[in-house]
Amino acid sequence: MAHWNDPQPTRTDFGVSPDLTGGAAATQVDAGLRRYMLSIYNYMASGVLLSGVVALLFAQSGMAAQMVHSPLFILVALAPLGFVLAMNFGLNRMQTSTLQALYWAFCTVMGLSLSTILLRYTGASVAATFFATAGAFAGLSLVGYTTKRNLSAMGSFLIMGVWGILIAMLLNAFVFHSGGMSLVISVLGVLIFAGLTAWDTQRLKVMYYQVAGSDMAGKVVIMGALSLYLDFINMFQFLLSFMGDRR
Repeated sequence: MAHWNDPQPTRTDFGVSPDLTGGAAATQVDAGLRRYMLSIYNYMASGVLLSGVVALLFAQSGMAAQMVHSPLFILVALAPLGFVLAMNFGLNRMQTSTLQALYWAFCTVMGLSLSTILLRYTGASVAATFFATAGAFAGLSLVGYTTKRNLSAMGSFLIMGVWGILIAMLLNAFVFHSGGMSLVISVLGVLIFAGLTAWDTQRLKVMYYQVAGSDMAGKVVIMGALSLYLDFINMFQFLLSFMGDRR
């Protein structure tokens, strides 16, 4: 897998060193960093909006209810993973425009997959959970952007936690069928993806100093938006599982 997301905080091959603290060069770095991060947030927010619109239209059309009872549901559920793998493994070979197209296709397919949420939970609880997630995400991302603490070690621990949750979810779905275990998984999921939001934000900030002025900058913006999108959506889904009111 391409190591596009390796922070390598000591590397300064591209752009300007992050150690600059004053003068015109520092001002230029600050402006460039703001544009870079704003581009990531714009892509991420636009992707979430696209997924939400697709999910709402698909659910209201009645096609989501039909999909749940057909083999197409499995395909739609697994398709986002295929897009993520394709973007990661093909990063170095793909043009930025290709990554952009795959990102928008991923967000569209995610919208189809998320449409089933509107069949299980009331619209009011979905909206309330979405805004709660948005507020938490904004605060956590701000922490990741402003903190002076190195979150690299925490990130490694949280990624292991994601794998642990996936294994626990599979065991609970096919072996234990425990409501209590589902609640514990949901709480842990919220905490893990909350931490990943801060970690990803700091990682992306550090990466600016590696890719600024290079051909990789546009690709990193898209992949960064993908990472934050996944943090947001996963935190939203885990939070909804115990905050949402079922129909």
